[in-house]
Amino acid sequence: MKNKNLDAVQFRALLHDGMSIMFGGFMGIGTPEHLVAEIIKSGVKDLVLIGNDTGFIDTGVGPLIANGQVKKVIASHIGTNPETGKKMISGELEVVLVPQGTLVEQIRAGGAGLGGFLTPTGVGTVVEEGKQVLTLDGIVYLLERPLRADLAILEAGLADQQGNLIYHLTARNFNPLMALAADTVVAQIDTIVSVGELNPENIVTPGALVDHLYVGVSA
Repeated sequence: MKNKNLDAVQFRALLHDGMSIMFGGFMGIGTPEHLVAEIIKSGVKDLVLIGNDTGFIDTGVGPLIANGQVKKVIASHIGTNPETGKKMISGELEVVLVPQGTLVEQIRAGGAGLGGFLTPTGVGTVVEEGKQVLTLDGIVYLLERPLRADLAILEAGLADQQGNLIYHLTARNFNPLMALAADTVVAQIDTIVSVGELNPENIVTPGALVDHLYVGVSA
């Protein structure tokens, strides 16, 4: 059985300038704060972040925004982090706002290997700009393309040594989808147990999707 555990130094070795990173979480809940701290320590820059929101200034991925390491954000809202808005207005940061359901489906499509999907959400609004518009059976749709990333950083409450993951309540949010849509998947784990100790009925993300487990705090 492959040892999937990695430490802070090994995690930082996975990072490079300009990479795209999907992060689980909803206003910081379900975002792996220790992995975010390691990204800050690494000093990598020009990152593309993909997630529901940018948290708060000091929560979620907010510290990465404040530290100037991000060049582009793809998210459904940024209202809880004024630093994101300031950098967007000043031109320091590119922000692509996506309806939340569309964002979820873009990630799912990326994980499923689809070329895109049709949705009426955003028709006739700024969301439509630059996108292909199709009419089927009298209904107007936008063609939305899938999203994938170089790296997905997840937070799970419990894992076994094979990387099977169980999430804690609402911290589950975007994490399972992102495990499908990135080239490398690292999960920050609160507790790790031996193989066979998890009830298979409770496993949400199978270990086949998880490349590495990060246990403990940043160092």
